[in-house]
Amino acid sequence: MPDIAMRFHRDMLVLSAPLGAQLTRQGMNVENDLGYLILVEPEAVRDALRMEKVAGAQCLVAATEGVAPARLAHQGLMDRGSELAIAALRAIRPLRPQHLLAEVGPCGLPLDGSSKASLNENRAQYARAAHAFDGQELDALFLNGFVRADDLKCALMGVRQVTDAPVFASVTVDAEGLLSGGRAQLEDALAVMAEFGASVAGFETAAPLAAAERLARRAAAATDAPLLAQLHVGHRDPKQGVATDENPYYCADTMVEAATRLRAAGVQFLRATGDATPAYTGALAAATAGFDVVAPAAEER
Repeated sequence: MPDIAMRFHRDMLVLSAPLGAQLTRQGMNVENDLGYLILVEPEAVRDALRMEKVAGAQCLVAATEGVAPARLAHQGLMDRGSELAIAALRAIRPLRPQHLLAEVGPCGLPLDGSSKASLNENRAQYARAAHAFDGQELDALFLNGFVRADDLKCALMGVRQVTDAPVFASVTVDAEGLLSGGRAQLEDALAVMAEFGASVAGFETAAPLAAAERLARRAAAATDAPLLAQLHVGHRDPKQGVATDENPYYCADTMVEAATRLRAAGVQFLRATGDATPAYTGALAAATAGFDVVAPAAEER
C-alpha cells in the first residue's frame, strides 16, 4: 500500500461504503454482532469488502468503528480491541487495496466539557482505540460519525497522543451545515480538525446534492486540508425517477452527478454511506476515474 499522504490534493479517491447495510441484507444483526462476526466469520466481511473493491473503491475502510473500549464493553468484547483490529485488517489484506483505513467511531460516553475527569476519560477512550492498531500496517485512522465538536476534539487529542499517522475526520451535518448533535457549524468542526491534527477534513450529510455542494464549497473556503464528502443514502428506490429533497440519493445513478459536482467544489475523497450498495461506490469511482482534484478558485478561499 503506497503512502496515502503522497496523494493528498492529487488523485480523486473513493472510500468503500459501510458494510452494515450489505451485511444486514444478508440477515446479520450488525448493530449487536459485528465485532463477533469479524472475529468468528471474517470471510463474510472480506466478501462484502471484495464487492466494494470490484466496484472501484481505492480506499477500503475496515469495520472497526466500534473499537473504543466503551463500545466494546457494550458488545461484550471488553479488552479485545487489539484482537478485533488485527482480525479486521487481516480480513482486508488479501484484497490488496490501494489504501486501507481503520474507522474509529464515537466512544458513546457522555462528555461534560467543564469536567477535567470527563474530558480525560473520553480522550483515553480514543487513545486506547488507536493503541489497538499498534504495529499494524494501514494508511490512516478514520474518525467518523461525530455529531459534536467537543467529542471530535477529544477523539483527535486522544489519537494524537498515540500516533502521527494520517487521520481522516468527519462530522455529520444537515443541509445548513449544523452538526446534528449540537449548535456547532461545519466551520467550527473544521477549525477543531485543523487545530488538533486531522489530515483530511470531512462531512457526511443526507441533504440534497445542491446543499451538499454548498457545504463542500464552504469547507474548501475554510480549510487547506484535503476534503472528504460522504453522502448518506436513505431509501433506495430506482422506480422513483427523480431526486427529491426527502430522498435525493434514491438510486446509484445519482452518484454520477454528485461526484462531478463535488469534485468541482474541491472534494478529493468521496463515499456513499447509509443504505448504499456497491453500485453506489461504483458510480462514484466511474465518475472520477482518472481525474485529479479541482483546486478551489482563489476568490472562494
